[in-house]
Amino acid sequence: MENSYQLGPTTPFPVVTVSHILKDVLTGYLQEERYEPELCRQMTKTISEVIKAQVKALAIPRYKLIVTVHIGQRDGQSILIGSRCLWNPKSDNFASYVFRNSSLFALANVYAVYFE
Repeated sequence: MENSYQLGPTTPFPVVTVSHILKDVLTGYLQEERYEPELCRQMTKTISEVIKAQVKALAIPRYKLIVTVHIGQRDGQSILIGSRCLWNPKSDNFASYVFRNSSLFALANVYAVYFE
């Protein structure tokens, strides 16, 4: 018998589909919300778990998922959120979405790292 190692994904990570999930979840949870620090702290946990569950439901084989959500107050200030990753650009990918209303902003990222 020969080894059955799979060194690359059979299907690419569906960035467009995941971006729609991010948009739907952030809009659904935060459309009418006002910024309150304690509420937003809990909402980041809830939203990230919902996003992770919906992306996992897509059943993309052999990908590890990392979901991050940042929520902050919009009060005339500016913010810069950066991330760096060490990965294989042929197989790994990410999706991102920024939501804004009059009181708050939210940034959600999903990183998909192929597991060889």
